[in-house]
Parts: sequence; structure tokens; C-alpha cells
Amino acid sequence: MEINNKGKKILACAYLCLLKDKNGGSGGEAILGWNIVRQISRFNKVWVLTHEDGKEDIEYLTSKMPNQNVIFCYVGLPKFLNFLQSFFGGLQFYIYLWQIKAYFVAKKLHKKNNFDIFHHITFANDWMASFIGALLPIPYIRGPGGGAHKVPKSFLSSFSFKDQLSQYSRSFAQWIFRHDLFFILGQSRAKALLVCNLESFNAIPNKWRKKAQVFPVNGASLEDINFLKGTEKKINKKFTILTAGRFIRIKGFDFVIKSFKSFSDKIPDSQLIIIGGGPELNNLKKIEKNNNLETKIIFTGWTSRENLLQEMADCDVFLFLSLRDGGGQVVVEAMAAGKPIVCFDIAGPGFHVDKTCGIKINPGNPGQAVADVAKALENLYFNKELRDALGLGARIKAEEKYDWNKLGDRLNEIYIDMLNRKGTL
Repeated sequence: MEINNKGKKILACAYLCLLKDKNGGSGGEAILGWNIVRQISRFNKVWVLTHEDGKEDIEYLTSKMPNQNVIFCYVGLPKFLNFLQSFFGGLQFYIYLWQIKAYFVAKKLHKKNNFDIFHHITFANDWMASFIGALLPIPYIRGPGGGAHKVPKSFLSSFSFKDQLSQYSRSFAQWIFRHDLFFILGQSRAKALLVCNLESFNAIPNKWRKKAQVFPVNGASLEDINFLKGTEKKINKKFTILTAGRFIRIKGFDFVIKSFKSFSDKIPDSQLIIIGGGPELNNLKKIEKNNNLETKIIFTGWTSRENLLQEMADCDVFLFLSLRDGGGQVVVEAMAAGKPIVCFDIAGPGFHVDKTCGIKINPGNPGQAVADVAKALENLYFNKELRDALGLGARIKAEEKYDWNKLGDRLNEIYIDMLNRKGTL
């Protein structure tokens, strides 16, 4: 007789778990944690281990969005370790230590509640050990997460020495972590490994790949989809290209500006709107000035989610040229807005976008990529029929594949399958 997991008790580990803080901000991992937890709670009762720093904002959100099926358990480390969170490598070590403490909390909770499944949600990258997954004797699911995606080698030459060193250090650290005995034990014990892009799937050793499947880290709520469907585009005589994100080197905003320069030289009646902020802002402003684009590019700074969605509704094309992005939440949101996407054919965006909803560019080398992106934009500018068809395809795919409730249904099926295959741990 098959097991149905309705009413089961789930233990989840989500180091970050927040839809948004009281000021409206939040990061991708936190949004993933929050949405996966909400989906688990549609079918089960879930206890969530999360970092104590999020307690105030989580309690504020849960007061506005109460959910009797979710119990948050806050875990912290001694304050003298906080300095580790301020630099690359230190944060990863801090999370590693945090997960050791989380295991002992989980052990006590399991003794009291006798959980049916453990789900490690964030950070679920494909190189960090989960001590709970490795040691707690219950069925274990990991993800969705990534980690194997890298900046294309041909683009590293355009990075500063410091940024190049950061990328090589990341790869070396991942190699170390992937040989951690607790990581190996956890991967061996896991009943399901969810990864967010094809690079991460292909990087899984053959002995574990049979239990792996691609599952997006990004989604769109039904409320967002309906909002975007009902939003009218503003009348704008200029062809508008939109991009958004944090201004860091790997996000490729310099290539966005250079591609737009090549495009706008041929199509003067166009503009580029860039939403976001970060340490690369001064460098991007310099590139803008050197290319005489001050009157064609609008830097808005960070904006509210509502304004971001409105800008998506108003634009003609969404351009996203991140060089290393496991997911790419804004890409899914732009798809929900019914906008054609132009992106690199790598990692998360390359997984989200297909020929029905956008144009993917092979990032062979910087010069070729800039030229191909500009050509794709020209194609969309001159071919409104194609633009409309890709926009419609993007919305359909967002509704069919990225609606959080549908992703929750799929996750529930995975849980049921895990319980039916409980067998040997």
C-alpha cells in the first residue's frame, strides 16, 4: 500500500528564510527558503531551523501572514563569530559552523517530534555539507541548489586580478568542501537531490545522479502573475530595454551597457533602464560616460518590488547578462510579465529560457557576445510579431512551470515518492 504524506511532520533547514523584511528587501536564497517552506506547509506541518538574525522580520511577516502549519526554530552562533560573515570564505565557514549547531538542535527536535522527512533548503549549494542530512536517521531531501556554474573562462580576462582571484578561490574552496566526509555521507544518504541548472546536474557524480533532478530555485506567485497580466503598458515612444540586479562583477552589467551601445548606435530611439545598486556602480557610470550614453541610460537605484514589476510591464525586452547565476529570479518575473528575454545560455537563465520565450546567446568570448546580444535586440526591435510571440510564450511558461503552487505540487509528489521508497537509509 502506498504512503500518502498528508499531515506528515517535516523538518526543514533554511539558514535564510524571508519573503522580505520590514523595509521591503530580501535576497534570493531567503525568498527561496520562504516560498519552499510555504509550499511544504500546504500539505504538512513543518518545523524550520533558521538563523536567529531573521527572527524579528519573520515574526513581523508571520503576524501579517499567519500559518499554523509552520513553526520557526531560531539558531544562532556566538556574537564573536559575526566577523566571519563580512568576507568571502568567512561566510561559508560561518554557515558550516552554524549547521553543526543546527544538527544538535535538530536531534533534540526529532526526539520530541519524530519527523518523517528532513529537507535541507538553504543554503543547498552542491558543495556544502548538511550535518543534519548526514546524521539524522530519517529520509533526506536536498535542494534546490546549485554551485557548479562558473564564469566562462574567456570572460575572466576582463576581470580585475582581485575578481579573478575570487573566482579561482571559489572553485578551490568548492573542491575542498566536496571532499568533506559529512558532505559525502549526506549525498549518499539523500533520497533526492534537487539542482537548479544543468551545470549542477551534470556535475553530480554518476553514483548519485540517478536520484537528482532539475528543480528551479525561482518562481512566481499567482498574485504576481495576475498582477502582471492586468498591468497595462505605459505609452512610450522609445524602445525600452530593462535589466535589474546587484551591481557586482559577475552580473555582467558592463556587457549590458556595451551591448546597448552597439544596438543604440543603429536604433537611436531607444533607452536602457537599469534597476539596482552595488559596488560596480561607479565603474558602470564610467562606461556609460565613455560611450556617450548619459541621455539614453537611466539608473534608477533600488526600487520597491511593486515598481520593479511595473517597470517590467512597461518595457519591451528584458536583458539579463549575468555570467554566473544559479537562478535569476528577475528573469522568471519578466517572463511572468510577458516579456521576451535576452540572456546568456548558461546556468539559471539558460535553464529558464528556451526558444519559445527568448533569445539565448552563446558566451563564446566578450566581443562576440556583445555583437550577438546587439543583433538579438535589433531582431526584436524590427520584428514585433516575434517580440509578441516570445512575450506570450514567456508568460505561458511562467504560468505552467514557475507558479509556486505548481512547484509545491511537484515537491509534494517527490515527498510521497521518497516515503514510498523509504527502505534503507
